[in-house]
Amino acid sequence: MSVLPVAPPAASADTEPGPLRLVRTTLSRIGTMCLVELQKLRHDRTELVTRAVQPALWLIVFGQVFTRIHAIPTGSTPYLDFLAPGILAQSALFIAIFYGIQIIWERDAGVLSKLMVTPTPRVALVAAKAFAAGVRAVAQAVVVLILALVLGVSLTGNPLKLLGVVVALMLGSAFFCCLSITIAGLVLSRDRLMGIGQAITMPLFFASNALYPVELMPGWLQVINHVNPLSYEVDALRGLLVGTEATITLDFGVLVVAAAFMITVASALLPRLSRG
Repeated sequence: MSVLPVAPPAASADTEPGPLRLVRTTLSRIGTMCLVELQKLRHDRTELVTRAVQPALWLIVFGQVFTRIHAIPTGSTPYLDFLAPGILAQSALFIAIFYGIQIIWERDAGVLSKLMVTPTPRVALVAAKAFAAGVRAVAQAVVVLILALVLGVSLTGNPLKLLGVVVALMLGSAFFCCLSITIAGLVLSRDRLMGIGQAITMPLFFASNALYPVELMPGWLQVINHVNPLSYEVDALRGLLVGTEATITLDFGVLVVAAAFMITVASALLPRLSRG
């Protein structure tokens, strides 16, 4: 009598190697959190409009005035074209840098402690929050780009370059979101986080190449610019959207490393934050 071969047991998430299971869980949590952010935006579209007020003022007032007086030399690139990617990065920065407040609210509501006792790795929770902030930043970027087109900014229509813009915004937002979570894990207070966020946001912006070329900066500010992740995000966005000379490979390399580093640091501080 012949013996029928027994089919091998189907692989499950529990039998997968550790690194593969971590990747699957992280991607699943990122997808879930991104969908949650899209649902929030769908139910409250006015937030996109209100958050667009400040970028609009920078483009309409600052950009057009400085274009007329030619105060900042930008070569053959019109100043408004030069400025638009910087304001795009600024808009994403302002969204992500206060994301830690949401984490503190979740801690106070008891949500974070419940998430911490699930099998989900801490790095997956933080990465999900980080890229959810990126989704919100990309949605905001659409509004800013439409405004820039209305003002006459020459932007690329290349789908691959636009995809690169999305990736740059996601990585930059992930870094600053995790920086916010890290600060939240250190100060443990919504008010303190708000104060620190307000204190570092404008210095990060002015110490980047968002408003003026690096060559115009004094030497000490150029040093800060070279270690400021926002500068690499702006350089990538400017090169992709406007076509100026940019070190795209270096820009994305720095953004990937910076985002991964801050996700790791924020994940290490998450238990401290959950205990409050």
